[in-house]
Amino acid sequence: MKQIRYSALNLVPIREGSNERGAIDEMVTLAQTLEKLSYERYWIAEHHNAPNLVSSATVILIQHALSHTKNLRIGSGGIMLPNHAPLVVAEQFGTLQTIYGDRLDLGLGRAPGTDMATANALRRNQHDGVYQFSDEVSQLIQYFGSDTKQGYVKAIPAVGTEVPLYILGSSTDSAHLAARKGLPYVFAGHFAPQQMKDALQIYRELFEPSEFLSEPYIMVCLNVVMADTNDEAMHLVTTQSQMFTSIMKGRMQKMQPPVHDIHSVLSPQEVAMTDARIQQSLVGDKTTVKQQIRDFIRYYGEIDEIMNVSYIYDTDKQAQSYQYFKEVIDEWNHA
Repeated sequence: MKQIRYSALNLVPIREGSNERGAIDEMVTLAQTLEKLSYERYWIAEHHNAPNLVSSATVILIQHALSHTKNLRIGSGGIMLPNHAPLVVAEQFGTLQTIYGDRLDLGLGRAPGTDMATANALRRNQHDGVYQFSDEVSQLIQYFGSDTKQGYVKAIPAVGTEVPLYILGSSTDSAHLAARKGLPYVFAGHFAPQQMKDALQIYRELFEPSEFLSEPYIMVCLNVVMADTNDEAMHLVTTQSQMFTSIMKGRMQKMQPPVHDIHSVLSPQEVAMTDARIQQSLVGDKTTVKQQIRDFIRYYGEIDEIMNVSYIYDTDKQAQSYQYFKEVIDEWNHA
């Protein structure tokens, strides 16, 4: 079996009883915890007009996390390119790399990361950016490239920094782009697993070697909830069930504590929807999750990295889940 790297994604959720500043402080604490656990990277999402998340100003949060860590790679999961001029993105990430060194990752998404009314308020090309995604990725590659690749407009101080780019996807569309450009591909299995198998297969089959990669590099983001026992993990995952239901219903509630009976807070239809999502998550004790990873690879094929997103209300239990996941992958890699 191929060795697997482990990393983490944070949407910077606000927990019930806390506030925006508390969520940001928890984001930093988690970054420091993951650094001690030798995680590969820690990415922060971009979401707008979501009152239960504090991940709208992604670049500022990345800078904040960088300033409170020493070695951990910090990046975007992702920067939603339709919302931003590529020149500005390059200038920002080039500046961060100039300050903090080679610790930056730039994950790029082709959706606005919000509803259409909010996308209008972001005021960039009235959604044309979705259709210009490929060209704008090429612009970023140029801006971060050597001085010999530059045109008249340069993203200073990004020139020559070679900040690594990753293409994010939740459907098959971006798989074609990542393969054609020879860039790493990151699939959002944590919220849109429906097309994951097809997207990963397309990326593998169409991949063209590039100056960045000689062979495909696949990352999959998955929801992970681990605990000492399967029963405890299933109790903790009721927070994830409530979170997903809140998003699907447009309620955008703060992250809720776990409940002993999920039927006491969700309808039978909502429970059925969230149970289907749990089936696509890694939930359980170490033995169970290790088998779930084995089953995942048997079905989806080999991958290079699992990016772990964990909706657990208790921050100590969340840190423990990330530790257990590290231990499972370490055991996997040394088997």
